[in-house]
Amino acid sequence: MAALKTKQRNLRATTGRVEAEHVSIRLGGGSTAFEAVSDVSFDISPGEFVCLLGPSGCGKSTLLGALAGHITPLSGRLSLDDLPVKGPHPERGIVFQHHTLFPWKSARDNVAFGPKMRGVGRAEREREADRMLDLVGLNGFADRYPGQLSGGMQQRVEIARVLINQPRLLLMDEPFGALDALTRLRMQELLLDVWEQFRTTIVFVTHDIDEALLLSDRIIVMQAQPGRIHEEINVAFERPRTTDIIASREFLRLKQRFLQLLRSDRRGDTLARLSPLG
Repeated sequence: MAALKTKQRNLRATTGRVEAEHVSIRLGGGSTAFEAVSDVSFDISPGEFVCLLGPSGCGKSTLLGALAGHITPLSGRLSLDDLPVKGPHPERGIVFQHHTLFPWKSARDNVAFGPKMRGVGRAEREREADRMLDLVGLNGFADRYPGQLSGGMQQRVEIARVLINQPRLLLMDEPFGALDALTRLRMQELLLDVWEQFRTTIVFVTHDIDEALLLSDRIIVMQAQPGRIHEEINVAFERPRTTDIIASREFLRLKQRFLQLLRSDRRGDTLARLSPLG
């Protein structure tokens, strides 16, 4: 079993390359149409954890929706492992700020839904669902319904439901934004632990500097009107990471650098929209 898990981690590290080439996205129609994203280009290596950071309205979620296949760019190209992104696909899993669980299904059945749609037998899919729930710290909660779970638990089920499909790319749109500060911190720790095991490529949207610095290998700073890349900065903290780095001198130095970057965008109420962790 240990050899199999090692093989799976190595496989995840060789897939999940994301490329964006001169992507522009227009939203709305007629006189209300506007350019939400303008000429955005970046590369993400397999297994890399990248955060899109910026104020509300800078196109972060729009770009994530395009990577998920829910939004078609006006121009440019998005690809995963050299294949163009065309419509939603289980290989590109997405986790939103608010869960999308089926309220009439148990946690186990919610997680097992993807394998069920692929024709996996009941015993096998329920066994794998239980394993995923255990991975996200929900051992003993498989028979609970979403309404019987806390917000943090619901997001754990949501993450397990995406991971069971073994996506090459995990897209996360402010998944912990609706949680209280302590629960949010615990969920960030959980995500770091899960990512260390799977090494799935992650693109994570946030407007929280602390969250971006804690989680990512690289931060792409975006600015608005229209949304475009302002700067890219590597985050060189060693892995595996813990929340202890939040109090380090280097963490605080980088945070100040990002605050200065965001202050330089005079066209948005950037600082008013930033929400420091805890």
